[in-house]
Amino acid sequence: MSTPTVDSSQGADAPLAPPGAHAGLVDVFRRRYLLRLLVRKEIQARYQASVLGLLWSYVQPLVRFMMYFFVIGVVLGLHKNIPNFAIHMFAGIVVVNYFTETFTSGTRAIVRNKAIVRKMAMPREMFPVAAVIVSAIHTFPQLLILFVACVSVGWSPDPAAILAGLLGVAIITVFGTALALLFSAMNVFFRDFQNIVATLTIFTHWAVPMLYPYSRLATSSLGDGWFIQLYLANPLTVAVLLMQRCLWVPTVGAAALPPESMPDHLFARGFIMLGAVLVALVLAQLAFTRLETKIAERL
Repeated sequence: MSTPTVDSSQGADAPLAPPGAHAGLVDVFRRRYLLRLLVRKEIQARYQASVLGLLWSYVQPLVRFMMYFFVIGVVLGLHKNIPNFAIHMFAGIVVVNYFTETFTSGTRAIVRNKAIVRKMAMPREMFPVAAVIVSAIHTFPQLLILFVACVSVGWSPDPAAILAGLLGVAIITVFGTALALLFSAMNVFFRDFQNIVATLTIFTHWAVPMLYPYSRLATSSLGDGWFIQLYLANPLTVAVLLMQRCLWVPTVGAAALPPESMPDHLFARGFIMLGAVLVALVLAQLAFTRLETKIAERL
């Protein structure tokens, strides 16, 4: 009986690849079943032993909105100067909360799941991406409340308004994913980054036209100089303005608002910003790939 021989030359010329090599974010969505399991785990862990569970996603934004509306709108009197001030402010709150939750939870995603990282061979990008998806799920109830409020005051959108909303969501999702990727990897090496992120998010509510109108800056002495251009170079600012164009402006009517209520060429700025954050996402992926080989060792 003859013994089969093995050709030792087979595979000799095959290119070598590092263990666990993958295609980054593309590989994450190829393994959607793992992503779904991770998202489900994150949601269950957040509301474990909670009586209200997902209802907290409705309660917390409502409490935050009422606090801001009372202090900024009633005490400081801005509700008298800005038509439908509640919608103007809540549109900004939804965007800012989505961004801050994505940034904060994404930064801690890998460290928080270090037991899984050590044991399973899976794309490390899956953890910050799951954090982004969980943030989107928690933001949906806030968006639903805002939508109902807009309809109740006569929201009548046009195609431009719908485009503005979609563009704003796209900008903040891509930007948040890029930051979550970069900072989640850096946080493995230096835990200070999660505290840096917590500090940075303190300024987000004041760095966008949410608690005050954009027109206040545009008509001030800062409106003609470099400051206003730097202000509009912030992706979060552009996303908030686009969301207000989608939800706030149609409830008032563009003709009833002063021309300074929105910056010139808002849609052009939006598409340019979307391109910029896509470039940032690619750069964040490259940086993540360089750091990824040492993540398991540092954990």
